[in-house]
Amino acid sequence: MGRHIMSEDKTTLTDAVHDLLKKAIIEQGLKPGMRLPEDTVGEQFGVSRTIVRHAFVRLEHEGLIATRRNRGAFVAEPTRDEAQHVFEVRRCLENDVIRLLCPRMPSGGYETLEAHVRQEETVRGKNGPVSIRLAGEFHMLLARLTGNPVLTRYVSEVVLRCSLIMSLYARTHSSECAVDEHSQIIEAIRAGDATRAIEIMEHHLGAVAERAELSGQTDSIQSILSHYGKELAQ
Repeated sequence: MGRHIMSEDKTTLTDAVHDLLKKAIIEQGLKPGMRLPEDTVGEQFGVSRTIVRHAFVRLEHEGLIATRRNRGAFVAEPTRDEAQHVFEVRRCLENDVIRLLCPRMPSGGYETLEAHVRQEETVRGKNGPVSIRLAGEFHMLLARLTGNPVLTRYVSEVVLRCSLIMSLYARTHSSECAVDEHSQIIEAIRAGDATRAIEIMEHHLGAVAERAELSGQTDSIQSILSHYGKELAQ
């Protein structure tokens, strides 16, 4: 599949492969610890190993994959200690996002947030992996609305790492709780009540962090990437 895309710009291809692999990891298609052979990834996405290698470098910087000497790339397997550290940093960063947003929400910001919550509601109780991805994107959106690109980058990285951690350790994902608390956070920020919004966020992230238990792995990398590769050919 996808051989026709080889003539496209290398950066665009790297972006596309990076984004699809990231989505496959966050949606729990690619499980923590799963090996990612460059040739297999390239074949499934119809791109060169060079493109795959560039995408791997970006994913490794984001903490989503790890490379092992003479063994290649693997989906990252954060330890419980690393998971705790990531969640601690996330709570600190997201509290500051709220403090910044309360006095300076941009025009149209609330409408954008509410539209995202409506999108989350469409998969409520239907697709756990997609609801986890959308929940993470809500928090990235909050950060982006601060207008601070450095904060946005840091929040996005820890949210992605938390999504990976959830795929490794989470017993359950309650989309009911997530969507309702997202709406409550929006309303508290709208009211200018940073203390209340942070209180809800602390409870929200604390509940996520508590759902920890090791999970298994399924499916071959070929079948998983075949599914995500269809998006690249469109």
